[in-house]
Amino acid sequence: MDSPKVLVLDRDGTLIVEKHYLADPDLVELIPGATKALHTLTEQGWIFVVVTNQSGVARGMFSLVEVAAVNAKIDSLLAESGLKVAGWYVSPDGPEGESQTRKPAPGLVLQAAQAIGFTPSEAVYVGDKASDLLLGRNLGGRDVLVRTGYGPKTEAELTFQPWAIIDSLANLPNLLETDSSHFG
Repeated sequence: MDSPKVLVLDRDGTLIVEKHYLADPDLVELIPGATKALHTLTEQGWIFVVVTNQSGVARGMFSLVEVAAVNAKIDSLLAESGLKVAGWYVSPDGPEGESQTRKPAPGLVLQAAQAIGFTPSEAVYVGDKASDLLLGRNLGGRDVLVRTGYGPKTEAELTFQPWAIIDSLANLPNLLETDSSHFG
């Protein structure tokens, strides 16, 4: 069986509007155009997982229960449009110390790949921070920077060229359709 076409999406600033250490599900707001884009991508045969660093847990700002509540709210908003996240992968680790799960470390993607059955080097990694891009790059996948959330700041500071830069998740279907020769 072929490996599914997988998008590894960042959460804050990529899938939802950046709210800086979001712990309140009532403040969840999808990036404009994200739902339509994910529908189109699903129709193109893509599935998506969310891999997110949530250092607010390590910093004592909120709990994993609050992170799960925010993720459940996102699931609910997406489900209203008939969309489903194939898996949620959360690193509660802070930037200090060693972590196998905090992006750009590969731990969470390797867990997702095993659970879902995909090849990490064939996935597309989408995010607004260098750690999102480096995650994909380190695993041999395609890294896509979005100019939402911290994207503009990241773009200005990048020391390498990502595979692609797009204005938002809404632009992803056109990018992947245009470059479909690399997928599936």
